[in-house]
Amino acid sequence: MQDFSIRVGGAAGEGIATLGEGFCRLFTRNGYHAYGHTAYQSVIRGGHVWFHARGSPDRIWSLGDGTDVLYALDRQTVDLHAHSLRGGGIVIFDPEKFTFPPETVPAGAKILPIPTLEIARKFASDPILQGSVGMGAATYFSGLPLETLDAILTENFERKGAQVLQQNLQAAHAGYEFAKGKSTPHPAALAPHHGESKMLLTGNQAIALGAAAAGCKLLSQYPMTPATSIMHWMADHSVSLGIVVKQMEDELGAINAAIGASHAGVRSMTASSGGGFSLMVEALGMAAMTETPLVVAIAQRSGPSTGLPTKTEQGDLNLMLGAGQGEFPRIILAPGGVVEAYRQTMDAFRLSEDWQVPALVASDFTLSEDFQSADRSDFATDVELPSLFAVSPPSNGSSYKRYAITPTGVSPRAIPGQKGLAFTAGSDEHDEGGRLVSDVLVGTPAAIQVRKQMMEKRMRKLHGIVAATPPPPLEGSAHADVTIIAWGSTACPVRDALGLLASEGISANLLYVAQPYPLHAKEVAKTILTARQVLLVEANYSGELGHLIRAETGLDIPHKLLKYDGEPFTPHEIVEKVKEIARVR
Repeated sequence: MQDFSIRVGGAAGEGIATLGEGFCRLFTRNGYHAYGHTAYQSVIRGGHVWFHARGSPDRIWSLGDGTDVLYALDRQTVDLHAHSLRGGGIVIFDPEKFTFPPETVPAGAKILPIPTLEIARKFASDPILQGSVGMGAATYFSGLPLETLDAILTENFERKGAQVLQQNLQAAHAGYEFAKGKSTPHPAALAPHHGESKMLLTGNQAIALGAAAAGCKLLSQYPMTPATSIMHWMADHSVSLGIVVKQMEDELGAINAAIGASHAGVRSMTASSGGGFSLMVEALGMAAMTETPLVVAIAQRSGPSTGLPTKTEQGDLNLMLGAGQGEFPRIILAPGGVVEAYRQTMDAFRLSEDWQVPALVASDFTLSEDFQSADRSDFATDVELPSLFAVSPPSNGSSYKRYAITPTGVSPRAIPGQKGLAFTAGSDEHDEGGRLVSDVLVGTPAAIQVRKQMMEKRMRKLHGIVAATPPPPLEGSAHADVTIIAWGSTACPVRDALGLLASEGISANLLYVAQPYPLHAKEVAKTILTARQVLLVEANYSGELGHLIRAETGLDIPHKLLKYDGEPFTPHEIVEKVKEIARVR
């Protein structure tokens, strides 16, 4: 696969994220697919920040396995990232700011000093202008047109006035010409591409977009990294989309506001990370007991406690499975990319309303904040919204049973407060009409029977959800040497690894578990039993999905690749593990 990667690093406040996203847009505006990985520290003083932008004519799913251009704004960037340089790689740095021994970079890599500050001072006194100088130089090495960079810079700086825009354009052109005069284009440079430009968005933006497409009209949220940017996107578009965005005083208020609005007939959601979701679990049980639709986006990060607040992990599956006291049905969806984040968020609203259960959209730091390209055709605009309510006021005087026992477990839902449709929605156990067992039946055999019937009614929904949702897809050859099982964003680097393995004559496929719960146990078991070798890939310590599969199917997956250092998987890690397993046969 042809691809080209640029990595930029420096201290917080040097515009690293803006530069990195600009490089991604440089790819997508020329019709290439792109992936952008952002990394930053949680310390107040800022710390080291870096961004990896990768472009390719083929769809790419991860940050890949190497760097072609390393743009270092400080010495620490060279020390930490020079090892990632591939053959022919180039280090761009300003010798006025720092120097380093040539042996710091791998053999075969080139070192290109560029006086970015000196060039920047020709156009303005602000040192941050050096970023545009380096961006111009990196654009030259990428092989992509300078005109595209001009358009990107215009979008970034036009609002700051004509003078600031002109300064950045001049600085970028000067950097481009300096690099052109000192070196030839990089061997992996991309040719100008005439394909249609791509969309570029993060997983959080895709979740917010999916919620808006599903008719969400209230987001109640308390900010917590990495879920906060869901609220940012919703707030930015709240007026045009008619969405109320409410920053609550805490996570308890956030989930209860969403439940209250949903009870009244407003499509609502909340979002948080694992720590915030831990505070929501009591209210989650109330939504389940009152059978109120509820969508919660959970952007996982490293734990326990505050753990690594700006690092990734898939360590909250057990939390989502057991959240809330007692047993009740829930749905857990785990998007494996931005397109899936968009579609599965819409699915979460639909399924939550169809089955009157909480639906959890399980993201993680990597999916939440990394950028991925997508084709515009991937985002459907003709979304069919289900009816929120299925009951009208009765005309025959019959009593309304909000929690009527039905074969599916789903009871008729009516707009609260209508004449003839009054009901109690209490958090205590209740009968079909909503009357609390503790008020009318306590201590009687009838109370025992009601409890039994209502528990069975609610839990019956799980069987219906499994029947109403697709089983996990098997991506790749049906008769592969190794079958990889993954969920959530971990599926992304696995997809990149499949192509690398195929190029080496090793066939592998992916069982992408997009819906960890309720698990399609029969289909998963069939795949495991018919596979030659099976590898479980998860970003956690214990293999939480593997435990769930064993609990549901009785099958253990002996080969595991588990990562819990806070960093995302890279394709070569998966490739090496698959090769190891393939040799075992």
